[in-house]
Parts: sequence; structure tokens; C-alpha cells
Amino acid sequence: MPGMGHSLRAAALLAFVVLSILVSLLISSVQQFGAGIYHFSNATVAGDEEEFASLRGALIYQLNQRRKEIIPLLLLDGEETWESFYQPDQTQDSPLDYSLWNEITHGSRKAHMDEMDCQSLVDMQAVEVLGSGYTKLVVKVNLAGGQPVALKLVNEQGIDMGKCVEDFKDPRGCRELVSYKLKKEIVLLQRLQHPNVIKLKGHCAGDAGGRGGEGGKVTVILEQGNPLQMIQLLQSPWEDRFRVCLDLVRLLHFLSQSPLGSVALLDFQPRQFVTVSGELKLTDLDDASAEETSCQTHADCTLQFPHRNFTLPCSAQGVCEGLNEKRNIYNAYRYFFTYLLPHQAPPGFTHLVDHIMNSTGELKADINHTLEAFEHILLLYKSGLHLDNLPPSIIRDYTVMRGMGTSGDTEYRCWPSYSQQGCLLSVHSAREAAFICNSHSQCNSFTLTGQKTWTGRLLASFRSSFSHLVPDGTSEVYVKKTKAPETSTV
Repeated sequence: MPGMGHSLRAAALLAFVVLSILVSLLISSVQQFGAGIYHFSNATVAGDEEEFASLRGALIYQLNQRRKEIIPLLLLDGEETWESFYQPDQTQDSPLDYSLWNEITHGSRKAHMDEMDCQSLVDMQAVEVLGSGYTKLVVKVNLAGGQPVALKLVNEQGIDMGKCVEDFKDPRGCRELVSYKLKKEIVLLQRLQHPNVIKLKGHCAGDAGGRGGEGGKVTVILEQGNPLQMIQLLQSPWEDRFRVCLDLVRLLHFLSQSPLGSVALLDFQPRQFVTVSGELKLTDLDDASAEETSCQTHADCTLQFPHRNFTLPCSAQGVCEGLNEKRNIYNAYRYFFTYLLPHQAPPGFTHLVDHIMNSTGELKADINHTLEAFEHILLLYKSGLHLDNLPPSIIRDYTVMRGMGTSGDTEYRCWPSYSQQGCLLSVHSAREAAFICNSHSQCNSFTLTGQKTWTGRLLASFRSSFSHLVPDGTSEVYVKKTKAPETSTV
């Protein structure tokens, strides 16, 4: 009975996920920044105390390196002062955000009424594993009230954890080391709040009672999103593909002048993004970097990609000008714009899209000009100004019946359509819908449904024929005058 086998395996996987999450809620953290002592496993390396001491020293070094990565993110005024962190008597004058770090390492994050903490995870139900990588496990759960959220945990079976244990022979110290990526991500999510960055709903750095634990475990609580499916997106209407690209450009514009400075996404892949109610959101920030590349000559400022290299100027201050910003732009071009933007673009936007493709593909424009170009297209698309060349008389070939819908439809398919069973497209007005209907040999009528897309454009359904008109207060039916039928009395 293969069906029962699949069910048992699914149940076993779900039980494992639940157990993993509950165990992960026995959270702990590093003592505090500046503390030089870490609690490692008491077990000794059999027959070789010297090797054990060497491994412990190497692991401590790695832990300190991870701490150094996070310190600049805690600075409140942008001054990177490593020494200031280790002077407790200067706490009041320190630019570091101690409160945020203490919350991350020793307890729950619930700074506002709408944020969640360890208590929020009591009686939760695991739904599915959304993803697993070298470092992290991402699980969808339903909270006690039914609200779905995503949890990020250390992947105990991941490559990073396995390699660390193999190298240092200390599972507890390795969990602490690997968890630094989650702690860094919590800080970044606090610092980089934006509509196109996944919302941090809270975190748990203790057990369900909010008590701090040991072992470096952290659970990050995020809003639930849907993984970005590029194959599905390629089959979507141009309007939805444009939205993804526009959201991405708005995000990159924010990152170019964020509170941390110019931020580069070092692991720039579609898998780092999700959609929430159709809006693109960056969900993986642990590989984001606000470090500027130092240089002595222009040759030190080379951006290398698989098929292209770009050399940027080295400033008088010894920093590569705009390198983080340009890295993000070109990655957006090669991973998103190339596949999503040109195909099926409205004829009136072809030259504008070509300009964007050329300027981003050759890194001729900065992010400000790129955002302006996208916003200009959005303005034209929403206002219908790109349709001024359509003759007003085109709608006169149709008879309109307001407050009516249709039944007994004979559908035909068009691509890309909002419906797989028929031809459902977005239009600015009845005039544009009439133009589309005239361009389809199968089309003899269309209906403006009253439904709208994210841009405010109307959804229009096109068909070959229908048998009856039926009352529908939200719709308008347009029929070619030679095809106008009688209203049904049914």
C-alpha cells in the first residue's frame, strides 16, 4: 500500500520537525560581547590534552571572528570602534546598541506589542519544512491562535554544523558558532526595516518560559512568505513580472543608503526572496555586508562575474566608489531583469525596457536613475498614457451592457493569462480591451469584471461566444455589434 507508506513517512517527518523545534527552544547564547570565556564540552580528547587545547583555541578564534562581524551592525552612529566595546565604564557614551544585543543573546525580543517571543511559540504546530541549507532550517508553523509564521533554526544536520563538529570535536561550541548567522540576521532585520524586507516578528533566546539557556540556540520568528518560483513567474503576465523587478529595485535603492551605509547582498539568488501577498521580500540577510572595499588603484575595484568584469574608480579616500551598489544592480540584471522584464512587455514600453536592460547590463546607471526609470514605467502603465495612440473610435464597434455578466461561455486561451482556463488580462480601460479583442481572431466579446490588479488596472475576460446575459452589478459586457444577443429572462 504505497499511499499508506507515503502517509507514514510524512507523519514521521512532521514528528521530527516538531521535536527539532521544541528542542531548539531550549535557547542560550554567548555571555556578552567582551566576555573572553566560553563553556566548551568537558570531555577531553582521548589521550591528547594538547590537541584538545589547540582545537578549543581555534574554535574560540572563530567565535571571536563572528563577533567582529556583528559589532559594526550594533553601532548607532556608524563609528566602527572595536575598543569601545570592551570598556564597560564607557557604556553611556558607547555607540553600541547593548539592549538589542542583550535581548538577542539572553532572552526574547518583544519590544513592541505586536512582536512575538518564546511564549508565542507555546502549543505551536509544525506544518512543513520550507527549506534547509548548510546552516539553517526553515519551518512553517501555526501558532496557538492559528497564525502561520516561519521559524529559522540552526540546522543540526547541516553541512556547517557537521564540518564544525568534525574539525573542533565540540557540538555545543559549534552550535554557538553556527548560530551567529541567525544572530547577525536578527540584528540586520532590526536595522534594515523596509517593505521589501521580510518582517521580523520576534525571536526566542530561551525556553518557552522565556528563560535563557545554554548551547547557543536561537529561533527567529518571521512573517510567512511563499518561496519565489521563477518557473511559475516566467509564465505570469508581464504586469506581475514587472512588479517583482520594481520591488527589487526599490529594495536595492534602500540598501544603497541604508542606516548601515551601502549594503551588498553577497549571496544574490532568487531563492533568497519570497512573496507576501504578491510583494517581493528579501528573506535571507545573513550574507549581507555593509563593508566598503578598500583600494589603492582602480585595478583594486574590479567586479568579477561569470561572463563580465567591471572596473570602478578608487576614491581619494581609498574606497571603491559604489561597488556594493553596482554589484547589486548587475546581479538584479542577470538573475531577474533578463528573464522577467523584456518578454511580452507592452509595445509602448519596449524602448523604455530596452533602456533599462542596457543601462543595468552595462552598469551605466546608478540605482537612483534605475529606480526613476522603473517608476516612470509604472506611472505610464497605471495612467494609460502609453495608450494615447489608440483611436477613440475603436470602442464604437462594440455594444455595451452594464450591470451584466455572461453564462454559457465559449472560452479560448491566450498567453500570458491570469486564468489557465481562458483569456483573462489586465486593461486600463474598455478602449484597450477592445483593441486586444480586435487583435484576437477568436474574440467576439469581453467583460470588464470590476476586479483590479495591484496597479489598479481592470481585469477583462475575453471569449469567442456566450449563450446568455445574466444580471451582475459589478460587470460590463462588450459585444461586437454583429454579435449582440438578447438578455436572458431566466
